[in-house]
Amino acid sequence: MTPGSGSTAAHQVLGRLKMVMPSVVTVFADGGYAGKLLAFARRALRLAVEIVPKPGGQKGFAVLSRRWVVERTFAWLVRHRRLAHDYERLPATSEAMIKWAMIARMLRRLAPALGRPPWQTNPSP
Repeated sequence: MTPGSGSTAAHQVLGRLKMVMPSVVTVFADGGYAGKLLAFARRALRLAVEIVPKPGGQKGFAVLSRRWVVERTFAWLVRHRRLAHDYERLPATSEAMIKWAMIARMLRRLAPALGRPPWQTNPSP
């Protein structure tokens, strides 16, 4: 990756986000996106970008509040075999597969299969 290319991609992603979902007002980002991206998002897109900092003196893995949401979502997506690797030729196809996976996840949560409720660990005797 060339220097600044991540920031350029972030500009494009945030621009598209604001067009597709104008109600979004806050975006959480990694410390690598601090700087020009913050000013661009605030000035041009009227978005608040919150940088999620690492705790001081952190060694190894630590759960960070907002970043964990993204990692958890990636774990949910990888449960779908087709999304375990990037087999798609077009980004639009990948996007469609991700949407299908998330729709399936929401449906399973909203209308669980018949039988034991998902919150009940052991059936009553």
